[in-house]
Amino acid sequence: MPSSKISRHSYHHGDLANALTGAALELARAGGPDAVVLREAARQIGVSATAAYRHFSSRGDLMHAVKDCALAELAQRMEQELARVPTTGDTVTQLRARMRALGAGYIGFALEKPGLFRTAFHHSEPMTGRHGIDPLQTAPFKMVIATLDDLVESGVLSPRRRPFLELAAWATVHGLAELILDGPMRHLSPEMQQAAVERGLDMVIDGITAG
Repeated sequence: MPSSKISRHSYHHGDLANALTGAALELARAGGPDAVVLREAARQIGVSATAAYRHFSSRGDLMHAVKDCALAELAQRMEQELARVPTTGDTVTQLRARMRALGAGYIGFALEKPGLFRTAFHHSEPMTGRHGIDPLQTAPFKMVIATLDDLVESGVLSPRRRPFLELAAWATVHGLAELILDGPMRHLSPEMQQAAVERGLDMVIDGITAG
């Protein structure tokens, strides 16, 4: 049976880094952050560890590349939920629905792709020459920030109450996801878990738009 590994000679300059990142992303998808190992990613695509280290000088460098990809998939999942929001109704209803969709997409991603979710927010060693990822500069959180700003512009949300709401909303949905994945809520029935998610999203939206 022919080997499924790709010959190291088939990569053009610059392609190997992408191939290693793709292999590591699949390792994360299956096994979470602990599965992201540079030597294993190199083995998966059939290149030497020496060749891999020419592109990623440490596991931290590779981990940050994988975290970037995982966050991009999270953003795509949130965008899918946004696409389901009806385009009819008044502005306030639309914006409330958009906020809810963003939260539902976030939690949905966590439950559907736990390995990537855990990896996206895994605390890893610093990347060479780079500080840690600023979550508020990533696509998922920019969508939340933009929707909150739209709520202010529409007059639903007072500018006085706007500061740090993206952090409060994030803490709520992330906490729900963590409790269901790795906390005591994992022992609840799927129906109870979903009910908790719905009530949690109600609390976030009602809290943001109250007053």
